[in-house]
Formats: sequence, C-alpha cells, structure tokens
Amino acid sequence: MAADITDLDELREQARRWLDDDPDPASRDELRAVLEGLPGSGPELADRFAGPLTFGTAGLRGPLRAGPNGMNLAVVTQAAAGLVGWLAEQGGDGPLVIGYDARHGSRAFAERTAQVATGAGRPALLLPRPLPTPVLAYAVRHLGAVAGVMVTASHNPPQDNGYKVYLGAGLGGELGAGAQIVPPADAGIEAAIRAVGPLARVPLGPAGEVLGDDLVAAYVDRAAEVVDPTGPRDLKVAYTPLHGVGAAVLTAAFARAGFAVPGVVPEQAEPDPAFPTVSFPNPEEPGAVDRLVALAGTTGADLAIANDPDADRCAVAVPDAASASGWRMLRGDEVGALLADHLMRRGVTGLYATTIVSSSLLRAMCAARGLPYDETLTGFKWIVRAGGGAQPLVFGYEEALGYCVAPEHVRDKDGITAALTVAELAAGLKAQGRTLTDRLDELAAEFGVHHTDQLSVRVDDLRVIADMMARIRAATPTSLLGHPVTEAADLLPGADVVILRTDAARVVIRPSGTEPKLKAYLEVVEPVTDGDVPAARTRAAAAASTLRTEIAQALGR
Repeated sequence: MAADITDLDELREQARRWLDDDPDPASRDELRAVLEGLPGSGPELADRFAGPLTFGTAGLRGPLRAGPNGMNLAVVTQAAAGLVGWLAEQGGDGPLVIGYDARHGSRAFAERTAQVATGAGRPALLLPRPLPTPVLAYAVRHLGAVAGVMVTASHNPPQDNGYKVYLGAGLGGELGAGAQIVPPADAGIEAAIRAVGPLARVPLGPAGEVLGDDLVAAYVDRAAEVVDPTGPRDLKVAYTPLHGVGAAVLTAAFARAGFAVPGVVPEQAEPDPAFPTVSFPNPEEPGAVDRLVALAGTTGADLAIANDPDADRCAVAVPDAASASGWRMLRGDEVGALLADHLMRRGVTGLYATTIVSSSLLRAMCAARGLPYDETLTGFKWIVRAGGGAQPLVFGYEEALGYCVAPEHVRDKDGITAALTVAELAAGLKAQGRTLTDRLDELAAEFGVHHTDQLSVRVDDLRVIADMMARIRAATPTSLLGHPVTEAADLLPGADVVILRTDAARVVIRPSGTEPKLKAYLEVVEPVTDGDVPAARTRAAAAASTLRTEIAQALGR
C-alpha cells in the first residue's frame, strides 16, 4: 500500500534525522537517493524505517542498506556501543574479541566494533583476517575474553550481513562460556542499544590489537585432536567452502590430523561475497553442491564435504549409484546419528543432545546404550546448555547441518571438527571395506528407519507465516497417515512451535529463526522386518511423502 502524504512527511523527517547521525558517507548517499525518488520510493523508504533491527538471541541479521532496518555502519556503531555499555554494567572484565567473515561490510563492521570498545576503555582483539565462526567461538574461551562478536550472516543471501554475540565464562557461566547469548542477556543488550544517544557522541578509539596467526594455529591444533591419531587415514575427500572462509582452516586441520588435503572446488575455493556460482549459499539448497559432487565424481573421492560460508555447518555427500549424479547428500539427522554412534563406539560417555525438530533416533540410541539424553529448543545456544549441567555435554547436533563434537573446544556448532570426525569414521569404515551408508543401514536394522523430511515455505511477507501458524492452531489435524494424533503440543508463549505426534510419525512446525520461512519438520519411523532395510526405507519414504502432502494442506498451501 502506498504511503499517504502525511506518512511521507514523517518518513522524510525520520530520514533527515538519520542522515544527520549516520557516520558513513556512502550510506548517506544511498539514503539521499531514496529520498530523491519520492513519492515513488515511498514503500522502500517505509520499509527501511519500519523499525530497527531487533537484537535477539541470534544477534542482528538483515539486508545491507541504509536506515535503521538494515545492516550498516550506523546500526553496527549503535549495537557495539550498547553491547560495550551492557558489558560494563554487568561488571564484565576482559577484552572483547571480534571476528568477521568475507561478506560485504564485514571487516568495516568488525573494525568499528573494535573502535567502540577501545573508545570505552575496553581492550579489543581483532582476528587476523576473515575466518570461520568456530574460530571466534574458540577464541572467546582460549583468550579469556569477556565476550565475542562475530560479523557474519552465515548462509543467508549475499545482500545480508549479521552480528552474533558470545559471552565468556565471567558472564556466560560454565555452560555458556564461549556460547551464544540466551535470555535475558539479549533483552538487556537490546535495551542498552536503544539507550545509546547520538552516534557522534560515541567515543571511538583505535581499531584494537590485530591477533596473529598463532591463534588460528592453536584452533587447528586443538581441532585435530578430536580424532584418534592412530586411526586409518586412507580417504580421498572432495570439499567446497561455497565461496566462504572455511577452506584454509579446514585443509590445514585435515593436514594437521594426518589426512590427505581434500580437493577443493576451484570456482568456490576463495572467499567471494557475491557467491557467484550459487543462487543461495546454503549447502541444503538445491544446486548448491552440484560442483562439489561433480568434483567428487571426477576425482574418485570417497566422500564429499561442504561447509556453509562461515564454516559452522557441515554437509556430507556419499556415493550412490541410484542417484543421477552418482552421489547422495546425507540429511543432517543422518550425519548426526552417524557422529553420535561413532563417538559412542569410541567410548565417549556423557550427555548427548539434540533439538525438538531433530530425529528421535538419537533418543532411541541413548536409551538402548544407557547414555543420558536431552533435547532442547532449536539453536546451539540451547544445545550447549542441555541438561542444565547435570551431565557434561559430549555431543550435540541440530538437523540443519550443525554439529558439536568437542564442546570443550568450541561451545557452538563447528563445521571443521565435524568434517574431521566424519572423515575419521569414513576412513575407519573404508579400512573394513564398508561405507557410511552401510553404517546407516546397521542403525536402521537396530532402531528402525527414522525417515526425516522438511516442508519449507519461503515468503515475502512475514504475515503469511503468522497466518499459517494461526491456521494450524485453529484447525489442528486429528489424524496423520490414518493414525490418530496422540499429542498436539503448543509451546506458546515460550516458543512459537506446534508439535503433532502419532504412534509412528511426528511433525514440528515453527517459523525459521534466521530466514523468512515457515518450516515443518517431518519424521516417520518404520520398523525393519526380516532384516530388509531397503523395503523399510521404501515404505518410510512413501509415508513421508503422504505426510508432507497432509501437512501442506493443513497449512493451506
């Protein structure tokens, strides 16, 4: 709807006030161009001033553009000032460590954050170059920092950027040391950001101390320790960082652990904020790993691995003669089960955890093997705090390709150590003449086929998501796949999640926390009879397809 003249007058005034306070000449020029386009540019101006980016448990994330509803130097300056002020109010001691990826604006946002910290009298430590998010999470613990900031939009589109905050042990506590923030810290930081006055009054100091490569070397050394130094190493791996920052660190970690350096997709090897060879820089998206599987096929690789652009997620593909490409991408739940099973077979005891939207297979494995288990809301900020500390966490995963195989190393998802652990498992199986798919079949024979799928609805208008959630609450299905729904749980007000269960299926519906999507997570559990795993997989896939249709109809799609 076009704004009326009164709205436009108010928008002009808001924009002029913003221009007076914006420290970035390029951003000011951008906003002036929008103003010059009025009244035709009214909807765009209204969107830029629809409200400030909200600082939540995922920090900030949004499109790179001028105005309060975007990622830009003014918004980052305000966020940094609020964060630094909140740290002081909480009595937090120690330096602020800051990392950044290779997206547009990331380095400038990181350097501005450092200037705000030093201007307030707090030491700032800047990572030496664009690096993976797990390196920043590691640095918070390794350096005894009061907090960490990672400038990244992870696997969001090229036009986005973001700002994630981690706390050190002093303010995060034992479970949250080096982990992403959770309530009430997010609300406290948000309030402090809103209390920041004119940006011209925010004191700026020097750009802090740029750390040396010894920090990266320390991360790589520690990462290599997640695998058994005496295990088999005969494995050929194809790899892509998807134009992100993972390649140098991952290849160094593989070499340090004694593996052959993976072959890297040449067109995607170097960081590039335009992500030119993919329509969406997320290994879960269709077509994103086409070049990877092509390289794996032509080089005779045993395994194909992809990181997302900030290398905190890990995707795995395996040879599959039935696939047109000759390769099959494993689901996050499959990789999570493989990693958990591998650690259990290695004798790693302690708490195993996942989220409410992940497969129930990990629960079954822990119950059968007498290991403690917990599940949390989505997000590694919750996974690393699973169990409340009653048992030490030894492994956590979420179905969206996030894995934590060494919580005392990185208390967050880590695509580098996950890749190493998958390689260790694959090399050990190869030495026995077996594969990852063989191990998956063994797990299916023991626990049943746990077939997972996802219905994802991307929208341009977030109100559509709210309407779909309201629809499923107002007309909740009473049966799925011909079986009665035995549980219909609504997690409001704590979380915008609806869970449906039958005796052999489960559906979890929620809005995405990082993208304009509604997600429905589907699971069908099919017993294996007479050892016939392929037949059980066929039955499960057919049931999941039907379930997908039923849920789409229930959502009005």
